[in-house]
Amino acid sequence: MKRSKRGLTAILLCALLVFTGCSGEAAGGDISNAGTSAGSTTAPSASAIDLSSLFSDRDLTGTYDESEAIAIQLSGSSAACDADSVSIEGGTVTITAEGVYLLSGALTDGQIVVNAADTDKVQLVLSGADITSATSAAIYALEANKVFVTLAEGTENALSNGGEYIAIDDNNIDAVIFAKTDLTLNGSGSLTISAPAGHGVVSKDDLVITGGSYTIDAASHGLDGKDSVAIADGSFAITSGKDGIHAENSDDLTLGTLYIAGGSFAITAQGDAVSAQGALQIDGGDFDLYTGGGSASVEMAGDDFGPMGGGQGGGWTEQAADTQTEEDSVSQKGIKGESAFVINGGIFVIDSADDCLHAGDAMTIADGTFTLSSGDDAVHCDDALTIESGTFTISYCYEGIEGLSITIEDGVFDITSNDDGLNAAGGADSSGFGGFGGRQQDQFSASSDTFITINGGAFTIVSSGDCVDSNGALTINGGTLDLTCSSSGNTALDCDGTYTNNGGDVTANDGSENNPGQMGGGGGRGGMGTPDGARGQGGAAPGEPARVPDA
Repeated sequence: MKRSKRGLTAILLCALLVFTGCSGEAAGGDISNAGTSAGSTTAPSASAIDLSSLFSDRDLTGTYDESEAIAIQLSGSSAACDADSVSIEGGTVTITAEGVYLLSGALTDGQIVVNAADTDKVQLVLSGADITSATSAAIYALEANKVFVTLAEGTENALSNGGEYIAIDDNNIDAVIFAKTDLTLNGSGSLTISAPAGHGVVSKDDLVITGGSYTIDAASHGLDGKDSVAIADGSFAITSGKDGIHAENSDDLTLGTLYIAGGSFAITAQGDAVSAQGALQIDGGDFDLYTGGGSASVEMAGDDFGPMGGGQGGGWTEQAADTQTEEDSVSQKGIKGESAFVINGGIFVIDSADDCLHAGDAMTIADGTFTLSSGDDAVHCDDALTIESGTFTISYCYEGIEGLSITIEDGVFDITSNDDGLNAAGGADSSGFGGFGGRQQDQFSASSDTFITINGGAFTIVSSGDCVDSNGALTINGGTLDLTCSSSGNTALDCDGTYTNNGGDVTANDGSENNPGQMGGGGGRGGMGTPDGARGQGGAAPGEPARVPDA
């Protein structure tokens, strides 16, 4: 009887044909938002990753012919199989040739090893399989061109490690599923992975997931791909001692990419929930992410903030840097990409001890629904940040949206911030803090690239700092801004460069008039008190022009 994954696969394959016109094993294409509640099959408006060859037809379908599969019956401390391509020694089952292998039953202390030719494709179908390895990986893909782990429809499967890894060869095996090869997880069944030591799933090449239901409890990373992680669909409940989903190649910084087209993700991580050293792109999905102790673990008061229950607040100090330990420096962000960062859609609920969304390079958010609570910045970008659309509800943060530059085309923004609502920073910014994870102040290149441009959107911002603060120019071409500055010494609008309003509707609820030339800084801090928007010197009472030194 032929088993197949239906419904979503048809949608994904149609998307492949529409966008690429390709088929066959090497086919791949843009399947962004396909089959998810958070999007459609339309092409993404922004791209950080080449999607043309991420998923093959075989990745997506998860099919197999049971009548042609080689059956392996697991039984206690051993197994049974009559195929020449399978050798069994105690609890170790070794597969040496290309083919489809159907595994069922329980292996109480053993291991499935794939050691085939480097041109072979091996498909392991888990059909009610329960495998425990006391001292190594339950599934070890040592050699092959590609290994598929397919979850048979309607089956429940379990893989686990006993809490330690003892070397069996020159490879550092440290995961319940450990692959030196490309690895694909697919199918429509369920898989529970328990890793009291090490990671849940590791591929030292590309990790692809296109379907299935996964419950992963891992001491380290939940899912880890060295060259890339690409997820088309699936349901994921991940609890991890480090990152929930992690992509990193320390040997080649152009790799370590991460792409998600859809799926549902409930991740509780002591590191980052989703982390990529390389480019990161999300085109859809439903995300419920929680990192560290969540935003509630960080107590904010003015410009000083740190962990609840004490600790060093405020800025980074040299002494803190000297005493920082590796354990202290754990990153606890919601979604982090160290290179290009793109989100084209999805539903995101993130409660993180550090930034909710963090980009080490340029960031583009084309659309999505974001409910964010952060112990630091809700959205942080070290370079140019562009928001084309989306709905952003930010209830708790240090700074709401921060980048070297910020360009907003449209969207709905409801931001409550302990410091600035929107901040375009140059040099060292006060965001980031010592004493909690040893995080330094955010660093930006001090250049003329710092600016805020608002072309549209609806903004409701309540801030203890400035509502909108640019260390360069501030230009408002459209949109409605309802700005409430709830702390003395700060203003609704503040910029160091030129201020221009070409048609935006600005309501400033800080006692100042709806005129940037009249917005006082107060409390000794300069406001936007000159017609060209230059920061005034010495501050001013609300509603009065900020004082400017004599020329």
